[in-house]
Amino acid sequence: MTARRTAIETISNHRVASTQEYLEFAGADIYGEYVFHEVAQRQYLAKPIFRRLQRTIDGLEPFDPVIADAVAHGVKEWALAHGATHFTHWFVPMTGSTAEKHDSFLTPLGDGRTIAEFSGKNLIQGEPDASSFPSGGIRATFEARGYTAWDVTSPIFLQVEPNGVTMTIPTAYVSFTGEALDHKIPLLRSQEAVGREAVRILRWFGNTSTNRVFTNIGPEQEYFLVDRRLAEQRPDLVLTGRTLFGAPSPKGQELEDQYFGSIRPRILAFMMDLDRELWRLGVPARTRHNEVAPGQFEMAPVYEPTSVGSDHNMVVMATMRRLAPQHGLAFLIHEKPFAGINGSGKHNNWSMATDDGENLLDPGNDPHENAQFLAFLVSVIRGVNVHADLLRASIADAGNDHRLGANEAPPAIVSIFLGSQLEDVIEQLARGSASASKRSGSLELGVTSLPSLSMDATDRNRTSPFAFTGNKFEFRAVGSSAPIYWPQTVLNVAVAESLKELADALEGLEPGDFEGLTRILSKTVKENRQVLFEGNGYSEEWHAEAAKRGLPNNKSTVDALPALASSKAKGLFSAFGVLSERELAARVDISWERYVKVSNIEAACALDIARTMILPAAVRYLGELSAAGAGKGVAAVSKRVGALVDGLVDAIEALEHAQHAAHEAGSVEAEARAFAEVVIPAQGALREVADELETVVSDELWPLPKYRELLFAY
Repeated sequence: MTARRTAIETISNHRVASTQEYLEFAGADIYGEYVFHEVAQRQYLAKPIFRRLQRTIDGLEPFDPVIADAVAHGVKEWALAHGATHFTHWFVPMTGSTAEKHDSFLTPLGDGRTIAEFSGKNLIQGEPDASSFPSGGIRATFEARGYTAWDVTSPIFLQVEPNGVTMTIPTAYVSFTGEALDHKIPLLRSQEAVGREAVRILRWFGNTSTNRVFTNIGPEQEYFLVDRRLAEQRPDLVLTGRTLFGAPSPKGQELEDQYFGSIRPRILAFMMDLDRELWRLGVPARTRHNEVAPGQFEMAPVYEPTSVGSDHNMVVMATMRRLAPQHGLAFLIHEKPFAGINGSGKHNNWSMATDDGENLLDPGNDPHENAQFLAFLVSVIRGVNVHADLLRASIADAGNDHRLGANEAPPAIVSIFLGSQLEDVIEQLARGSASASKRSGSLELGVTSLPSLSMDATDRNRTSPFAFTGNKFEFRAVGSSAPIYWPQTVLNVAVAESLKELADALEGLEPGDFEGLTRILSKTVKENRQVLFEGNGYSEEWHAEAAKRGLPNNKSTVDALPALASSKAKGLFSAFGVLSERELAARVDISWERYVKVSNIEAACALDIARTMILPAAVRYLGELSAAGAGKGVAAVSKRVGALVDGLVDAIEALEHAQHAAHEAGSVEAEARAFAEVVIPAQGALREVADELETVVSDELWPLPKYRELLFAY
């Protein structure tokens, strides 16, 4: 209690220090300062080298190793001019976080001097040890060699720390035998698959100018900030990122006064620092606000090409994690750090675009007349319907299991919300052809000093996992801590298959045969309209209706993952060259292993806290009650606490037994199911007793900072 009190007193006296830097360094002045972007390339590269590199970045020609040394020299000079002493190949292995190994630019000359060297080979290829990264059986422990390959499409950037600067090269990561061991390679392959099939469709529509189609992403990032001094007193937050125990605060989010509320000075100071750091790194951070739950916040960037946006989202999370302690805060990225209030997700705003600037998911003013838009929209609908099970599996992990299905998180049933305007157009198309579109209007507010507001043609649905929001889809089911590469890879390849099916069908029609196109689209809509749903995704009626429609409802990770091992999944990924069967099987194995490891850590942490913190506090309080005498009130409380202590001991023993039995289950899949079906419920039963104890044990004795402190004292 002393540590808790000290932390609360310190928090109450905290004041944000004023600094002139906030005024002197505006966004436009510092944007991209740490990035080897086009302006820096023009400055440090010869014109022919610059032009060839840009053509590769734009997807117009393969990378030519001939220019590697020249590019390496230019980027080295740029990095040295900014104080860099080291470089690193930065990649995203299947651990869920980034990895890097730093090498110095300095090379000894042998006479006591050194020179800064960085070759084309250093730029193009690295060789990290592959033995300790997850490989799903692709590499044995003693087979250590792996390679990183420079991803020219993602900009090189600087990691600037108080004591040094590191030039950071985004890369892909492969095994010695050539299999992808990261999240980047499958995403890039899926981007090419979507682009290839989309261009075929555009050619049928008479578009001869587009050379490349790619997907864009704008991932909104939700997160929690709590006081670091309080968080560090909770082993569960330190080790698992979420509270394994905690009775509800007397006040939660029921007053709805946090959402979009005035941002506290301490939080705003963090957000201002975050924006500045992200702008320097070329991350287009745009929006910041309070989220629904107390202590919860959100940032959102402007959309970018998916591979770049995915890298930038990893940079966002790393920057948040680095800056939070500087403000005395703990950054919580878990999907459900606190029970009973909103969890956190990533709302991935996804669209398709051409290299000449056209958004292929923009319906225009008259969507019923926009045949090209309808072709791409219907292809997305089919892809999501046919591969709803794979999309659910792509966002499955232990953390997201706690979040899905309540508090503004979408349910585990994958469905599409189109809104009333497009739903009506699609219903017309299912009957034969679309001939009209519902119109948007304006809102008159009845006050002469207020302007009329333009009104969208449709509302939004916060319970839909995949919702159309004007000119893009919002994939809301992705967890807050997840790298977004994998969900976007699965979405891309699902849509690529639908685009290919449509492109193949269009080859049997004459260009401009829109009646034939309408017949194809109408048939596709009829076969896939069951995935469309406009109502409340939380309702029991929808769950019953979804079952009638045959939509999968894989409520947990252990229910969802088998879809990735199906023959359908193997055929889909291999057909488009995104993942071989061996690469896909490795990812499935890694997902099972990760689920078991995360669940085991949480169970072990819960046991440790219950045995060494909660039980001693409860027993101590029981002793104090006994010493207080035998009054009626004391006796009643003592009896209740005694019963709860006995229940706590029983629950500890039950969880210990369940955890041990799970380890004996056999295969990793069987072990995962044992955790889901036995260990996690036993852990929940332990929490139930402990949380009730928290409501009766003296506050002076309770060893863990409480929800009311974590969520409101910052």
